[in-house]
Amino acid sequence: MKKAFLWVAVLFMFTGLLAGCGSSEKSSGKEDKIVIGYFPNINHVPAMVAKDQGFFEKQLGDGTKVEYKTFAEGGSFMTALKTGDIDAGLVGPGPAMNNFSTGADVKIIAGASTGGTVVLAREGVKINSLEDFQGKTFITPGVGCTHDVQYETYLEEAGITSARIGGTMKHLTGNPAQYASMLKTGKVDIAVAPEPWAAVIEQETNAEVVIGWDEVSFGETLPASVLVATGDAVKSSPEKVQKIVDAHKDAVKFIEENPEEAKAITIKDIKEVTGQELEKEVVDRAWERIGFTYDVDAETIQEFADSSYTLKFLKDKPEFSELIAKNFIK
Repeated sequence: MKKAFLWVAVLFMFTGLLAGCGSSEKSSGKEDKIVIGYFPNINHVPAMVAKDQGFFEKQLGDGTKVEYKTFAEGGSFMTALKTGDIDAGLVGPGPAMNNFSTGADVKIIAGASTGGTVVLAREGVKINSLEDFQGKTFITPGVGCTHDVQYETYLEEAGITSARIGGTMKHLTGNPAQYASMLKTGKVDIAVAPEPWAAVIEQETNAEVVIGWDEVSFGETLPASVLVATGDAVKSSPEKVQKIVDAHKDAVKFIEENPEEAKAITIKDIKEVTGQELEKEVVDRAWERIGFTYDVDAETIQEFADSSYTLKFLKDKPEFSELIAKNFIK
């Protein structure tokens, strides 16, 4: 009788320990929460739409809490992905490729948008030929970011490079939402801006578009933003990653079928994140310079990466056949 009682007591304690472990994991949020990262620009509208429409919650189930975190540039986004502060999200292909080439655990799991990179000269700065870019100060969201590589590739073909690699153009980096004020004060001559900030700059500063979204290198073919996750998540949680991609695909389809509602969501979200309320006219103009798709053009990504290497953003010649996990978008 005593032995039976002792056995029951031990079993009860063991069960309690297991329950305690389960509670600890649940409270940590690792099993029941995901964090999605994105930027407050029009290349990242699929994330804004998914957030507004609850697409991630619908695909992942009611038991999963979904949070969102915004970034101004790709470097901080990639740091957050590597440290586990975010689980997936939208980023330019440049930061994804740069980090992958240095051994970071990142996979592109879907495309998100194309186009949207516009190069503008501030009022009074005359750009009549490529030679006129010599000696000018230009700004991009980050060194080696997608927009930076597109711009520098365009000019490198004419032999014009930044001071970083021996040329004459001075390079600054900053938040695109602040470009208009920097142009007005003369701190920069050239702004390489993602939409909608290019349209904002045009409206607020009378800046002139000197390289259009469809003229800048890779402008029409390169994914302007991609959906990424870690390679570990792709291997260990493929079902969850598939649900994330499916939610993203739902958002892209929503944008295609409901463009006006998607624009309203964009205006609302950008105001919440940046404090700036975009005019509908600005968003309409920006919308014309961008496309939304969950497909990924692997060939263009490799060409873009080769250019990043030529421009010395990458130390080693890249090979990105393992960067893209296309099985989630088939």
